[in-house]
Amino acid sequence: MNFTSKPAKTITALGSAVLAMSLLAACSTTGAEAPASSSPAAESAAQTGSQVLSSTAWETTGAVDQDGKDVELTDDAAKNYVGFAYFKDGGSFTMFTLDDAPKMQGDWTVSEDGKTRHIVAKDDAGKTLFERDSEITELTGEKFTYRTYPEEGNKDVYVDIIHTPTDHAEPAKLTPSQVLSSTAWETTGAVDQDGKDVALTDDAAKNYVGFAYFNDGGDFQMYTLDDAPKMQGDWTVSEDGKTRHIVAKDEAGKTLFERDSEITKLTRDEFTYRVPSEDNKGEYVDIIHTPTDHAEPAGK
Repeated sequence: MNFTSKPAKTITALGSAVLAMSLLAACSTTGAEAPASSSPAAESAAQTGSQVLSSTAWETTGAVDQDGKDVELTDDAAKNYVGFAYFKDGGSFTMFTLDDAPKMQGDWTVSEDGKTRHIVAKDDAGKTLFERDSEITELTGEKFTYRTYPEEGNKDVYVDIIHTPTDHAEPAKLTPSQVLSSTAWETTGAVDQDGKDVALTDDAAKNYVGFAYFNDGGDFQMYTLDDAPKMQGDWTVSEDGKTRHIVAKDEAGKTLFERDSEITKLTRDEFTYRVPSEDNKGEYVDIIHTPTDHAEPAGK
């Protein structure tokens, strides 16, 4: 008899249907669970402008003008904007040249629409030097570009400064001693307690004028502006950067005298110390030095 043949077909058909539904469900589930791929552009789009800018260190890697032509980073229209930049989450920033020399520091913000970066440049003491707004033309996880105008008042001529992410580590902050020994110094000015200029030929200033070379090893040499030997010996700067101590020595190494000088400013751009008047209390002259590339005189 054939009474078993029909149930068998029914079961087979039912099994096929169940299997087909299972496979369809599996395919549907797999498709639903497949993660959507993301790109740096998509990720940065989900961030605010401030978050994108502080997400990485930046290096200046190019510049183009209003016609889309490349501008050399050594060009006068671009060179002042070249370097490494580090925008911190807390709202502070530091900038360095491509040689790791300190360039600028201060505070920063980016507007909510991501179109403007505002910086407040400050000196080492936290005093505001200037403020600047820069028009952002592109800000993603892969590029940060802002626009500069070389000709004041002319918006038709501009240079876009292009930065890209870098893994260049932020240079360590220099100690006061490292700052003093980082360059040669030339006396370039003097002011009194009232802020009035004092001529470098004035009796109150002339003995402090010249070139100074503070070496890493702790010795120093000083020369007149005519390259005549003036003084030599050993030096130190206090940890707080407020006092320079020198031990002047003769050629045989014998100590001639020691002197402490109050430092009023010590940065990569200026070294100034105070000379109190011996005759009139409260009067003084600040002796100002700035970096120089004047080579130390040979054979001195």
